[in-house]
Amino acid sequence: MKPAGRALRVGLLAALAAAGFSAAFVLAATGAGASTQQTTDPPTTTEPPTETTTQPPSPRQPGIPSGVTIGGLDVGGLLPYEASAAVRKAFDRPLVLVASPTRQYRVKPTRLGAQPNVKKAVSRARFSRPGAAISLDVQVDRFKVRRYVQRLGRELHRPAVDARMILRGSRVRAVPSSDGRRLLLLANARTIRTSLATNQRAPLKLELGVVKPRVTVKDLGPAIVILRESKRLRLFDRGKLVRTFGVATGQSSFPTPIGSFEITTMQRNPWWYPPPSDWAASAKPVPPGPGNPLGTRWMGISAPYVGIHGTPDSASIGYSASHGCVRMRISEAEWLFQRVKIGTPVFIVRV
Repeated sequence: MKPAGRALRVGLLAALAAAGFSAAFVLAATGAGASTQQTTDPPTTTEPPTETTTQPPSPRQPGIPSGVTIGGLDVGGLLPYEASAAVRKAFDRPLVLVASPTRQYRVKPTRLGAQPNVKKAVSRARFSRPGAAISLDVQVDRFKVRRYVQRLGRELHRPAVDARMILRGSRVRAVPSSDGRRLLLLANARTIRTSLATNQRAPLKLELGVVKPRVTVKDLGPAIVILRESKRLRLFDRGKLVRTFGVATGQSSFPTPIGSFEITTMQRNPWWYPPPSDWAASAKPVPPGPGNPLGTRWMGISAPYVGIHGTPDSASIGYSASHGCVRMRISEAEWLFQRVKIGTPVFIVRV
């Protein structure tokens, strides 16, 4: 290359560089003494490199301040989602209802329609001061609680048992009464709702009321035992023998019935009316007086047309002589009449 051409190329490059352009020259030699061919690329603009934007990692969500409790549960230092899970788990613990030392019931809060507002409680806990006690708001379905308590009431109900007279052989014995029990529906429903609303899970002792019997031993009074074959009538009072009488009972064709009965009617100086039986078909009613076959007192029992009464025929005492009734001497029937009442048990036994 000639010195003049080289000087021209250097000047051109300097000028282009000053103007902000770049050039490329390609020289090709075709042989010795050949002419030099120059190729210039069009100028290009160089853009600054684009910077890649990277997001910084999200900061760890702050935990709940230390010592904070929700519904009595310590959630200090937990993340919100951890605290929510812990509160729900604690709330789902069953209630323990104690009816007796050997009888308990366990029931889930959800069965009673209890719904805790965990989200609200955790939100308050996040921004509370350390050691704060956050309450847990709980909605309780009163209808479901009442229905559950009513079911328990039916299961736990025990009726009272009245005292009564029972026959043992030819004697009667007084069986004492016993108290019953009932579940106090309103009081127990209120206690259960309070336990759910305050997130308490201590065992709850169910409140039971006492059901008193209507009849106790002191209310029993007298009872009569008639020994049909022995022709004896025994009067008991509260299970203790008071007195024994000789009586007449029914003939073999009209036997005095065997069984448990009670006095249903009591009459002084009664009329005698013929019963609907063949043996009395032609008989007429007999007014009170010395010839009345019922004497002066009538104590009818729950067996049809059968009663205990006096008789003017005292010679029949000790025999099977009546048409099914139990005859007594008139003075003894009057004495007995003063000591029994409607409802007095009458036991007639075969001995």
